[in-house]
Amino acid sequence: MPGQNLTRDEAAARSAVVTTDSYAVALDLTTGPETFRTVTTVEFGAQEGAETFIDLIAPSVQSITLNGVDLDPAEHWADSRIRLPGLAARNTLTVDATGAYMNTGEGLHRFVDPADSEVYLYTQFEVPDSRRVFAAFEQPDLKATFQFTVTAPAHWQVISNQPTPQPEAAGTKPGAGQTDPADTGADNSPAPIATWTFDATPSISSYITALVAGPYAVVRDEVETRAGSIPLGVFCRKSMSQYLDADNVLACTKAGFGFFEEEFDQPYPFSKYDQIFTPEYNMGAMENAGCVTIVEQYIFRGKVTESIIERRALTILHELAHMWFGDLVTMQWWDDLWLNESFAEWASTTCQAEATQWTDAWTTFATAEKGWAYRQDQLSSTHPIAADMVDLAAVEVNFDGITYAKGASVLKQLVAYVGREPFRDGLRAYFAKHAWGNTTLADLLTELEATSGRDLSRWSQLWLETAGVNTLTPVVEVEDGTITAASITQTAPPEWPTLRPHRLAVGCYDLQDGAFVRTHRVELDVDGESTQVPELVGRAMPDLLLVNDDDLAYAKIRLDEMSLATALAQPRALVESLPRSLVLAAAWDMTRDGEMAATDYIRLGVEALAVETESTLLRVLIQQVSTAALTYTAPARRREILAEVETALLAATRAAAPGSDAQLQLVTAWASFAQSEDSLDLVRGLLTGEQSLEGLTVDQDIRWTLLTSLATAGAADESEIEAERARDNTATGREKSARALAARPSAEAKAAAWRDAVESDELPNAVLSATSLGFGRVHDAELLTPFIKRYHEAINQVWESRTHHIAESIAVGFYPHALADQRLLDATSAWLDAHPEAPSGLRRTVAENRDTVARALRVQERDRA
Repeated sequence: MPGQNLTRDEAAARSAVVTTDSYAVALDLTTGPETFRTVTTVEFGAQEGAETFIDLIAPSVQSITLNGVDLDPAEHWADSRIRLPGLAARNTLTVDATGAYMNTGEGLHRFVDPADSEVYLYTQFEVPDSRRVFAAFEQPDLKATFQFTVTAPAHWQVISNQPTPQPEAAGTKPGAGQTDPADTGADNSPAPIATWTFDATPSISSYITALVAGPYAVVRDEVETRAGSIPLGVFCRKSMSQYLDADNVLACTKAGFGFFEEEFDQPYPFSKYDQIFTPEYNMGAMENAGCVTIVEQYIFRGKVTESIIERRALTILHELAHMWFGDLVTMQWWDDLWLNESFAEWASTTCQAEATQWTDAWTTFATAEKGWAYRQDQLSSTHPIAADMVDLAAVEVNFDGITYAKGASVLKQLVAYVGREPFRDGLRAYFAKHAWGNTTLADLLTELEATSGRDLSRWSQLWLETAGVNTLTPVVEVEDGTITAASITQTAPPEWPTLRPHRLAVGCYDLQDGAFVRTHRVELDVDGESTQVPELVGRAMPDLLLVNDDDLAYAKIRLDEMSLATALAQPRALVESLPRSLVLAAAWDMTRDGEMAATDYIRLGVEALAVETESTLLRVLIQQVSTAALTYTAPARRREILAEVETALLAATRAAAPGSDAQLQLVTAWASFAQSEDSLDLVRGLLTGEQSLEGLTVDQDIRWTLLTSLATAGAADESEIEAERARDNTATGREKSARALAARPSAEAKAAAWRDAVESDELPNAVLSATSLGFGRVHDAELLTPFIKRYHEAINQVWESRTHHIAESIAVGFYPHALADQRLLDATSAWLDAHPEAPSGLRRTVAENRDTVARALRVQERDRA
């Protein structure tokens, strides 16, 4: 039996048999708190006499009617498929089934607001979960129109891909009132229900259809586009509406509309654009056509860092870019998932840098996105950008740093390689030719070759069909302060030995009045093992020679010995954020590769973060210093280094400008390290209000940060955490309390977290994720030692019995990463050796866990030396 999987070959075979025309989907959301009724009617063409299948995951199927003939569900529905025999040239299929609400963030997710017991629903269909709500040919190339009819409580908002119609009264039904009928004491008296009949969508793929329902609050606006005035809506739960800064969201959205219509030379393709902030969301957002769902954490209850605000803007623009690249023109199969996501990453960053206030967006990209890509590309699970997506199971584990960040980095490199204007012109031709169709990478490269005049076949082969990251190192000979020879050496890891062409810049920086100032720049193509840079010969050797200046290329970089010494001695002299980010990234890469001691990097990083003002760079610096201190330092002196970091972070916190972004980030970082009596006294004082830091507002989110700090150190018990949860009776409060409870430093607390998340399936996705964060948070890693055995004994069953997202969350979040020792490495290696037939997604996830431990041990050895 296929289970819930679908192979690429099966999808291709089905496409050869079937052409889809239209779906009519009727959903009744008033049947109870666990299930809903779903009736799907599909009109499709087929080869006469052929047999195929349609996908459906449901608790039960009441009836199947194909061309007027009833098919017995017991004989024709099994696993996730309905068998369709004896097809005609034109076919009508009706499936009447019972669907199940989910608490995993997949399919139709159902959430009950703890603040007021209101029910909120939203769909999440990527990759293969529209089949959890209606019968569907679940593959992107079988596009069709979709017409939804929805029956729901009359006081709800009902939102889909098309504009919401006026509802029609449909009588009354018990339990359709103001509160969740599953709650004890809820009002189950008859309440009005209504039916919304939506117009049919344009022809789109099933995974970008959407349904959102519940008493959402809304702010409405409109934007003028080439297609006329487009209605805009921004939605959130009623209990969160007081925090919704819709003006900021709408301003960013409107900037994106203007930029993308001009850049792509295509009008916005849908009839409205709604953005809904949804609770318990697994990802950042999803590009449902005209009905984008966004993680609710992007509604800010208190002060947040500028990096998070910038990230929200990037997410908004990323999903808007998908309306053209992904929704208007869609990949034929998931092999081109990378192109879909990488293009949205590149386009949203370009828009952010050129059309919004975040003009340094490429610094953020270099610091955060490329860092993610470099980490992913050095795992044993790395893969070519154009991955071989043989089935849905392969697709689900490839939403990774290669698919998003490396792909976007390579697209940025491609823009530099062919030129911005030829790239833009190629995009415009691509959209004009393939609107409403399905494409492959070759279709895009054809247009780019035509507009740029460059043959991209070799470029595509080297960059898209191979894996691994190159390292670029300057080789400079200097006599009497003058460069007499200069070249760039390119190397590759043995397991992925490909050398690639790079378009990049080399910057020359000199110290002037305590600051590095760029005095010369050379842009060139680098290819092969060594590339000469004759433009540098005869010039004075600069204080800092920076390969990959302006971050055009995707590669790890090294600094020559003199430049490295100068930069490390004066990190504050790099006043421009992008070169500063590149130099610090080079130092971090050297640390991860065992070329620099972790202790040395920590001291460099602590000095740099004490004066850093660029929000994302500060955030990444804090993460890297934390990783180095917690897992990369030699165990024999780790306690000493952790105390040093704690002291330095507290000093930086006290010195930070009152009310600044840096103060907020540093308070959070210091609290996570707080173990000393003095630190814990200050944490407690800030929480109670007996002490203060000038400019720091201790809002509810900061209260949870402080309380979790105390819980991790054993200075706050269950009753105090429960009292705080009662004070913050919200979904966020529920999640934060779960994290704090799991962070307590006792065997009993860790075992309870494991039992609730791993051995039970009752926790909703967001609470499970929060529990995993607390579980892994320890000052004494030995608390996690019992879970070496328990993890490896349980993980197979977890993967088999839970949905993909939940299983992956457990496989990563409940792995005892903090131990990072030989015992853990040996146990994980033994599991991989003993389970060669385990599902590929599980083996990949476990192997990535092993890789992080193996790297940590190598780096610990360098630090010990």
